Amino acid sequence: MRKLVCITILILSCSSAFAQKADLRRGNREFRKKEYAKADISYRKAIMQDTSLVAAYYNLAGNLYRQENYDEAAKQLDAVQLTASEEAFAADYYFNRGDVAVAKEDWQTAVNMFKECLRRHPEDLQAKENYLYARNKLQEQQQNQDQNQNQNQDQDQNQDQNQDQNQDQNKDQNQNQNQDNKQDNQQQQPQPQQQPQISPQQAQQMLQAIQEKEKHTQEKVDEKKAAALKSRQKEKNW
Repeated sequence: MRKLVCITILILSCSSAFAQKADLRRGNREFRKKEYAKADISYRKAIMQDTSLVAAYYNLAGNLYRQENYDEAAKQLDAVQLTASEEAFAADYYFNRGDVAVAKEDWQTAVNMFKECLRRHPEDLQAKENYLYARNKLQEQQQNQDQNQNQNQDQDQNQDQNQDQNQDQNKDQNQNQNQDNKQDNQQQQPQPQQQPQISPQQAQQMLQAIQEKEKHTQEKVDEKKAAALKSRQKEKNW
């Protein structure tokens, strides 16, 4: 399938109302010679002289299309859409506007414009081919958008799941760390020593041992005192 056909140009002879517009005629001659820069100037001069001159906008758009200035071409055509749609060349107008939309890959606009062209000229085979081409491209675009949207939704869901998992893992790690810290603190704190438990009988025995030791100690003290006194007495006898 052919992607496009050459954009049509509205020749001055199509309407006697344009016959006296010198700049428009000059622009058409320059367009045929492929002197697009000169034709651009001539068409714009014609528009400045008469802003209601549909043919000047229409032909300027065709000239811009040949220079691949598709945005400006669309702008010039849109400026006269209401008027052009009521003219005898309305089918050609919509065909050209559809071609500009295809060049911009604006598939929805292209479908709408070729459909309007076919309503006015159902036998236009090239318009049918271009309409089918634009409709297929629009369907592909919508399918790609749906796939991208689904992929983005899946990515968002995966990110949310990963985030939840990370939060749960961090929570578990914090809990484990707190438990470990608590155990470490408990281990570092001095544990109270348990006093050995003794029976009453053992306590009585320990008390008796202490008393006997004190008695033995007291006897030694008494012996030392007696020896000291005895020594002094000897010295005294000398």
